[in-house]
Amino acid sequence: MVAIGVSLASTLFAAAASPSSSSSLFTKLRSSPTLRLSFTSLSPLNSRRGKLMAHTIARATLGLTLPSSLEPVKISFTAKEIGVTEWKGDILAVGVTEKDLAKDENSKFENPILKELDSHLGGLLAEASSEEDFTGKTGQSTILRLPGLGSKRVGLIGLGQSASCTAAFRGLGEAVAAAAKTAQASDVGIVLASSEGLSAESKINTASAIATGTVLGVHDDNRYRSEFKKSFLKSVDILGLGTGPDLEKKLKYAEDVSSAIIFGKELVNSPANVLTPGALAEEASKIAATYSDVLSAKILTVEEIKELKMGSYLGVAAASANPPHFIHLSYKPSSGPVKVKLGLVGKGLTFDSGGYNIKTGPGCSIELMKTDMGGAAAVLGAAKAIGQIKPPGVEVHFIVAACENMISGTGMRPGDIITASNGKTIEVNNTDAEGRLTLADALVYTCNQGVEKVVDLATLTGACIVALGPSIAGVFTPSDDLAIEVLTASEISGEKFWRMPLEESYWESMKSGIADMVNTGGRPGGAITAALFLKQFVDEKVQWMHIDLAGPVYSDKKRSATGFGVATLVEWVVKNSS
Repeated sequence: MVAIGVSLASTLFAAAASPSSSSSLFTKLRSSPTLRLSFTSLSPLNSRRGKLMAHTIARATLGLTLPSSLEPVKISFTAKEIGVTEWKGDILAVGVTEKDLAKDENSKFENPILKELDSHLGGLLAEASSEEDFTGKTGQSTILRLPGLGSKRVGLIGLGQSASCTAAFRGLGEAVAAAAKTAQASDVGIVLASSEGLSAESKINTASAIATGTVLGVHDDNRYRSEFKKSFLKSVDILGLGTGPDLEKKLKYAEDVSSAIIFGKELVNSPANVLTPGALAEEASKIAATYSDVLSAKILTVEEIKELKMGSYLGVAAASANPPHFIHLSYKPSSGPVKVKLGLVGKGLTFDSGGYNIKTGPGCSIELMKTDMGGAAAVLGAAKAIGQIKPPGVEVHFIVAACENMISGTGMRPGDIITASNGKTIEVNNTDAEGRLTLADALVYTCNQGVEKVVDLATLTGACIVALGPSIAGVFTPSDDLAIEVLTASEISGEKFWRMPLEESYWESMKSGIADMVNTGGRPGGAITAALFLKQFVDEKVQWMHIDLAGPVYSDKKRSATGFGVATLVEWVVKNSS
């Protein structure tokens, strides 16, 4: 959970109430355990510098806003082999396809599960489903309070014409969670009307997807609300999909991934006045501290960033009063040899104003630019899950060049030329194409860690949303093998990706008359030229993929972040470990 901590507010208010000077405020802030990381990551301070840094850290409480520290909802998942009429609890939810609802000439269900329930209820289930006009289409659900069962309610959840993918079963879990919220249910049973055709492995993956969907469906980000309703759901029994240690292990995996997705969602949901680059670095360090047996953290200071000659990254960060923080988490298994080294790089713009090319006009979405660190959220969420799962045989480097893209007298201007850490020069023809500038130095750094494969994730272009819509991420890579690996992982995770072309001829539009390149090539093919730009900063010996998740990182319908990317990254890392 993203929480800066109450100690920050209490320190500020106590210091403000004191008649002491600004330097006294700085001293009190510096001694705060919550803020220690932020201060130790800054360069040596003189008196004037100290006052400036006190002001910078205090900006995290702009508007006196701090997130509430809430306990996450804990749900117990159990796999059981028990008859549906024997199960006892608040809601028995049945996932049904349109085919499952077929009836005979006597208007009775042909499906064995529905037939058993309907017989036990004296035909009321078939009658009620007809009256409710329930056809089993995706998104349909009906919850019926019918006497005669051990469960207080029976729910029918539509799965569409057929259910064979992770997304459908995650949707089932989410629908059950919604029904449990409405009914204030604490104990739920979930069963598929048709599961006979599923293999043992498919049953395990199905149970995992249902559990993941249920956890995500229950979660509400209430940290910034003064009043909210609590969830009552405590236990979920998954019926008819088998039992045993393999299934229990997979349900634990689902729990770890779900908590990581929620962590990623809460990072993206956090406003920029709370989640500054320093606060994001602190969250990364907390992950490493929690799983210190396998994870370590390195947060580079501004001076260290300069020593590495990351001029592209520093150019973007130059206008903000909040200093940049370069985050590097390293995962190494506690025992056994390392077979492969992987790199995950996330764009970490905690706010993007556009700089001097400021975002203006209808549809510019400047009010949502807290989401511009969605790639970083996916990477840090994956780090959290990997820290819990602890896959053997794989070393992973999680990299985020965190900063803000703001406007000030020290800011980067259109027409400026900046130099990246690999020596390449960039003419900045648009300060709102800043994410690729931060990723340039982050990719160079990651390749220098000796990784064999690297995946970067970024809310990089509106062009990708135009091409693929709000639900699908664009994938760009010159490596067919890496494309197969990641897209296979996405099929298991249920997240939607589509491979896009890396058309090399488009690079002509990225050439500068006075530098090595410009940072944008115009509107046509904007997502492709952005990927081609990133390719200039990747070692040719490293397999590389760029994922543009500008669309699916945020749900306009739910007005909330999605945690997109976490599940696929974790699945990819785990597959590389085996």
